[in-house]
Amino acid sequence: MIDFVRGKIDELTPTTAVIECAGGVGYALNISLNTFSAIQGKPEAKLYVYEAIREDAWVLYGFISRSERSLFLLLLTVSGVGGNTARMVLSSFSVPEMVSIITEGNDRLLATVKGLGKKTAQKIILELKDKVASLGIEPQSAGGESTSVASVNKEVHDEAVEALKMLGFPPAPTSKVVKAILTEEPDAPIERVIKLALKML
Repeated sequence: MIDFVRGKIDELTPTTAVIECAGGVGYALNISLNTFSAIQGKPEAKLYVYEAIREDAWVLYGFISRSERSLFLLLLTVSGVGGNTARMVLSSFSVPEMVSIITEGNDRLLATVKGLGKKTAQKIILELKDKVASLGIEPQSAGGESTSVASVNKEVHDEAVEALKMLGFPPAPTSKVVKAILTEEPDAPIERVIKLALKML
């Protein structure tokens, strides 16, 4: 079992990181937007790993912290939640925000994650309410807009979020995706931001 990989960041997108380790081997790992934000702009990274081994594929997921990986594994224990859905949840909210959402029973906010739905959100809260306490994470409110909007092109950010909202995408995770794109490409025009966001949402 691979516990973690550490090495040079060879490629990085908001959803994937390729880490080159000893011997010139590059591991492609699926990552959340939170992990992307944490390692963006750095030459090297250490990511904790979860291996999803199936008959037809061997998929690696990478996490910036043990707590993010632990929450990911807890999400996988809920019926109907697979790896991509769990990653979408962790891209929409940070680990402390998710702990807060689950402990407070905020299924309405959790259901804004694309592809989740109210029933699955309620199931996550019901099944994980007692388990998240074992993570030892201090809850953090997920209700407010992150101050990092100020550090990106706010006009393009707001227009892109509004346009994507009209296409049916929920505002909270959409905002995080748009911010990640604008952090990577600060001068990107609105059309490119929306096009990139559609591929990630």
